[in-house]
Amino acid sequence: MIEDRYDIAFVANLARREKQIQQIYRPVIAVHKWFARRPGTLFRALMLAEFSDLSLQDAFYQAANLSGKTIADPFMGGGTPLLEANRMGAHVQGCDINPMAYWIVRQEMEYLNLQDYSAAASKLRKTLESELGHLYRTRCEVCGNPEAHVKYFLWVKVVDCHHCGNSLDLFPDYLVAEDARHPKKVLVCSECGQLTETSDRKKPGYCTNCQAPLPTVGSAKSNRCHCSRCGEKTKYPNGTKTPIRHRLFAIEYQCPNCKPKRQGRFFKASDTDDLAKVAEAENRLAALSPQYIPDDAIPAGDETTRLHRWGYSRYRELFNARQLIGLETSCRLIAAQKDERIRNALATNLSDLLRYQNMLCRYDTMTLKSLDIFSVHGFPVGLTQCESNLLGIENGGSFPTGSGGWLNIIEKFTKAKAYCDKPFEVRHQGTAKGGRKVTVPISGEWIGDSRNGVAKRALDIVCADAANWDWRPESLDGVFTDPPYFGNVQYAELMDFCYVWLRRLVGKGNPAFSTSSTRHAQELTGNENMRRGLAHFTEGLAEVFSRTAAALKPGGPFVFTYHHNDITAYFPIAVAILDAGLVCSKVLPCPAEMGASIHIKGTMSSTVDSVFVCRRRQDRGIPEPDVIDNAIQVDMRALETGGLNATLGDTRCVTYGHIIRQAINDLAGDWQTRVSVKDKLDILVRWFATFGGQAVARELTGENCSRESQSLFSDQTFPPIAIKRSVHEPVSV
Repeated sequence: MIEDRYDIAFVANLARREKQIQQIYRPVIAVHKWFARRPGTLFRALMLAEFSDLSLQDAFYQAANLSGKTIADPFMGGGTPLLEANRMGAHVQGCDINPMAYWIVRQEMEYLNLQDYSAAASKLRKTLESELGHLYRTRCEVCGNPEAHVKYFLWVKVVDCHHCGNSLDLFPDYLVAEDARHPKKVLVCSECGQLTETSDRKKPGYCTNCQAPLPTVGSAKSNRCHCSRCGEKTKYPNGTKTPIRHRLFAIEYQCPNCKPKRQGRFFKASDTDDLAKVAEAENRLAALSPQYIPDDAIPAGDETTRLHRWGYSRYRELFNARQLIGLETSCRLIAAQKDERIRNALATNLSDLLRYQNMLCRYDTMTLKSLDIFSVHGFPVGLTQCESNLLGIENGGSFPTGSGGWLNIIEKFTKAKAYCDKPFEVRHQGTAKGGRKVTVPISGEWIGDSRNGVAKRALDIVCADAANWDWRPESLDGVFTDPPYFGNVQYAELMDFCYVWLRRLVGKGNPAFSTSSTRHAQELTGNENMRRGLAHFTEGLAEVFSRTAAALKPGGPFVFTYHHNDITAYFPIAVAILDAGLVCSKVLPCPAEMGASIHIKGTMSSTVDSVFVCRRRQDRGIPEPDVIDNAIQVDMRALETGGLNATLGDTRCVTYGHIIRQAINDLAGDWQTRVSVKDKLDILVRWFATFGGQAVARELTGENCSRESQSLFSDQTFPPIAIKRSVHEPVSV
């Protein structure tokens, strides 16, 4: 059982490494973007600890056999628990209210003939090359080659001065490239627009073209731009009803003739020929009767309202003419595919490609590559944009040059599906923080509904609300899931960006694509726009937990991951566990996020999840309490042994997990499911106050704070009630 066989340090070492570069350890995730995927190594370890008789370290690198077992995930998202269970031969049942999650998991698990797919993908790309390839060529400034491949087109937003009508470039910074991956820094001249290389950013010198002083600061700051003609300032976006226009100002390209002799990258200011190709794309789009370009309005939302402020009202406005021509042409070629599985695979590729083929992407001046729209979990509207080459650029048989093209997506997808046929693990030989990576094939395991079209497995993957799904009583050997976190990323708002295209391409006749949006009133995230608060989150979570717990076989585990920086955000999961008639037999820590992620780096967020291992009370009884401070110390030492340099956020997560476990088991004996959600949350608040509140929580984490931290309940006060204390007095860690 997990409680006895799980090895925190062993799994932490694996999960920590996996999250640094997850596609190396679990290539299947490259089928399509999904958010906040938990480590596959974690869920493999949990299932092996539960169902294998071997020690975890012995079982991990051997083929497992879970045939005859049924594993469910009611919040499947990107499908990590189901992929791991299916890989080991289990029957899987997955459910998600978001149709994009349903589609992605189906595409991850459906068998695909890779040879036929590769031929079809290659043909698609060659056809695009013949029809559109010239739009992605430029003249090399070194040798004059007119067939140099554009890697990235760089654009800047432009507004008219509100006072004199002068055209204003909204440059937040005139820096194009740092000198990390290029010999020198590259700057745009604010006078003539040409590019100059310099070694000193603070004293850049003069433009090599017009001799004007190179700028050290941008023209746009704090939503204002200074006009060089009249001296006045213009505000932006300033209530614009249409998107602000863009101007192509620079290009990064690759010349096959000059590359062998060139140190660094190739940059140039856009020339008349480049601008002529922009005009050609605009003319072609104007003459086109599109079949697949979506004309859907962008609805208001916690994330999408930002787009409205910048004048975007329809999804098609997030793309330029060249991108729309390329995507429409791609859709028509995909729709003509006769083989349904290949057609669906290529449609999935196009949906994933969208995150690079839009005018919200940014150019990273340090790494010199495009940052896709979802590199942050929102819709970032910058002042300079990066347009990637739609086709992708071949690089002599190795990895493609640049990012964001069809070649890149096809290459990643091929590796993902090849991994499904022949999965592997990565073993590290050496110290916890170093050592050589060794790929270990796991012969006998595979992912999919069939293998080579012969061996069959049943996949029950549905797009549905798990709270209303008919889970058959005592049919599940285990529930393994990563539920929503209150106030988390607005997945539906973000995934609509892909959905509106995919729905037109493959949605006909598929009930999962019957609605115009992936948004759903019963989605379990906090959302101000849809007025979904803590009570909604708690009620929905409790209903799903109750239904799936009732479907467990006697003794089966209900296991889920969770983390949050505010302990009161844990109260809904305590209510859900108690309403489901579960008790918490163990809480385990595991690294689950990459600390260098753009949305985490520099914040107090935890990279560690608490893994709650629960079982039905009638099967387990109420577990004996832990000594909380000792349990925290044991867990933190194990994480350190696994190579994690823990942050305060990590310590908080571990601490909060143990506190909530204690709350669940303290309250289980007298829990009343029929009282209101507010009353249930009140009970958790009062228990926490009796436990010692934030003062004791801070003591356990070792924090030295002078005041109570803000919480979801910060505007409420509750008198302490008598609760039997079954914990030892906590001491400072």
